[in-house]
Amino acid sequence: MKSKCFRKQLINELIKNYLKLEIMKKLIVLSLLILASCSNKKEIKQVAEISCGQCQFDLDSKNGCDLAIRIDNKAYFVEGFEIDDFGDAHDEKTGFCEVIRRGEITGQIENNKFVASSLKLID
Repeated sequence: MKSKCFRKQLINELIKNYLKLEIMKKLIVLSLLILASCSNKKEIKQVAEISCGQCQFDLDSKNGCDLAIRIDNKAYFVEGFEIDDFGDAHDEKTGFCEVIRRGEITGQIENNKFVASSLKLID
């Protein structure tokens, strides 16, 4: 009788441990997925230089004049805003093809481009 009781307890204990292990595995996988999704995209919010990528920042991967920003001495073309959204790009005093301006930017760097969610000139 003791042997059957012991086997039953042992089987119950093994089942409990197996279920705990399965739950732990799922929690670890879920934690890794959450961690991976959070760390992939880092939002940038700072003051940066804004101008024409070709005329002022010597970017040449696009033809024509396109809006760009410079962060930590590295220039990126901007997606989400156009160069003429802030006035005539060729205006002598304020145009991005003529001067480098400063602005508060918010967005993310994706595929070597700055995907802007907001861009506000401060000068």
